[in-house]
Formats: sequence, C-alpha cells, structure tokens
Amino acid sequence: MPIHLIWGDDGAAQDRTVENLIQKIIDPAWITINLSRLDGTDIFQANKALDEARTPPFGNGGRLVLVKRSPFCNGCSNDLAKYFEEILEIIPINTYLVLSNPNRPDGRLRTTKAIQKLVKSQKAYETKCLLPTIWDEAGQHQLVKQAAQSLGLEIEREAITSLVEAIGNDSSRLYSELNKLALHAEAEKIQKNTGQGKLLITAKTVNALIGGMSTNALQIGNSLLAEDYGEAISKFDSLVNTGEPVLRVISTLTGQVRGWLWVSLLESKGEKDVAVIAKAAGISNPKRIYVMRKQLQGRDPSKFLNLLSRLLKMEVELKRGAIPHDAFRDGLLSNR
Repeated sequence: MPIHLIWGDDGAAQDRTVENLIQKIIDPAWITINLSRLDGTDIFQANKALDEARTPPFGNGGRLVLVKRSPFCNGCSNDLAKYFEEILEIIPINTYLVLSNPNRPDGRLRTTKAIQKLVKSQKAYETKCLLPTIWDEAGQHQLVKQAAQSLGLEIEREAITSLVEAIGNDSSRLYSELNKLALHAEAEKIQKNTGQGKLLITAKTVNALIGGMSTNALQIGNSLLAEDYGEAISKFDSLVNTGEPVLRVISTLTGQVRGWLWVSLLESKGEKDVAVIAKAAGISNPKRIYVMRKQLQGRDPSKFLNLLSRLLKMEVELKRGAIPHDAFRDGLLSNR
C-alpha cells in the first residue's frame, strides 16, 4: 500500500518523479487499466481516487492512482479526510496512491499527520521537488549537478557555471539542454572512437551550443538598475524568444524591484538590522541584504517606485493580450 507524497514548486521534477514511478510499477501491457490520473481540485475525482486506491491491479505489475493538485494535505474537508483515513490500511499491497501538489503540506491537518506517521514507518514516501531561488547560485549549481548525475553524465565545474548563467533555475529547460548536450557529446565520442565510459559535458560544448542564450530575468533587472534600457530590452526579447513565459519574467522582475524598493526605503530611514530589512522585503536569506546595499548605494527609492509601477502596468497590458516585446518596450520607454 505504498503512498507517495510529492510536493514543491518544481513542476518538471514532479512530472519526472511520477513518470519514473509509472515505468517502475506498471506493466506497459496493462497501463490503460492500471493507471488513473485524477484532478484533486474536483471533489468527485478526489473521492474517486480513494475508491480506485482500494482496487488491486489487473494482470501483471502494479496499479498507480495519481492525484494531481491533491487536496489531502492542503485544505482537505472533514468528510474527505475521514474517508482518506479509513482507506489507508486497506490499500492493496501492489496499489500505489501518488499525491502531487505544488504547495507544502499543511502540517496541522490530520491527513498530513497520518501520512507523516506512515513515512516514519516507511509505509509511505515523501519527495520534495523544490527549485532554488533565482538568486541562489549555490542551489542552482547543485541543481545542475544533480540533473547531470540523474542522466548518467559527467560535467565539468566550468560547464555547471555556464549552464547556471544560461538557464538559471528552470528545471525543465535544464533537462532539455542536458539531453541535447549528451547527444552532442555522444556524437563526438563516436567520431573520436574514445570507447566506453560516461559522457562528459564540457564548458566548451555548453558555451558553443547554448552560450548565446545566457540571460535570465535577474540579468534584465541588473540592466534596469544600471539604467541601460537598451540592454534590458535586448535581454528581455532574447529570453522571451527562447520560450520563457513572459508573465513569469515580469513577476520575477517585479519581485526583484519590490525588494530593492524596500531595502532602499528602510536604508533611507536609517534601519540597520538586516533581519528586519529582509523580512520587510520578503527575502528569505538576510545575507543578501549586504549585497543589495552595495548595489543600491546612493539610489533614490522613488526610481524603484516608478519602475515598479511600470512593471505592474506591463503586466496589465500583457493580460489584456498585448504583444510581449511591445508591452515591455513601450512600458519602459514611454513618458520617461
């Protein structure tokens, strides 16, 4: 009766974890019968998932019931929680209930407590799929390293740095680019007839294949901070052209500028406690305040307020259907 609780903001990692479970558990010949994908936001489907979790697999292999946006650890109703607790001990041994949600489980819920108890007794498993923040370079380096290891690749330290600069914390794109790099490395290996062993991803290969796309939303923000608007527009266009969701770019920039505004405002008021500044700015790592202070030294908070207003107007225009490149350029340069 294994239960798998999968949560976190890395949706691509969640999908990979689920697909690995499907391949491991279900016999391909019986997949249409033994695999159920249900939406937990629909109360009918959430109840149906529990009904199906009580059903043993047909034929060979196991059965897997996947509940996307699972409510069982996030806002679960009393009736649903009661039914969930009732079926926990009667799930057949070869049936797997997989609960997926982007949000952290609510530890106050009795359903969450029940699952955590099972995790401790190794009757359930918890997988955290968390992306490092876009300013957490160490976390992004670790993400690249782990991704390469999961694909059976060796990767140079300089290549990791190049990938972080090019991709940031985009897990989905990271795996896509690593697969392309692996194909390139394999082709070179065959051409040079270098024999067996792991494929090696070098910095030279990374820079040659994706170096021209080395931009992210924070780099756009840094160009805005330097008042180099031409460079900011160029980087924005480049990022959007590679398929980055435009609203995500604007959201990241908005958060970055809002942080600058809070830090500059509190600095101008004489606040010195980095913990207080970090809390007000919504920054989880107070050590970043020291870096931001140097970045923002001598800058007027009103500039950040004006820039924040422009970004919010861009977001409105984009949601109304404006062309991304035009919305960003016009919002940035109009009435300056």
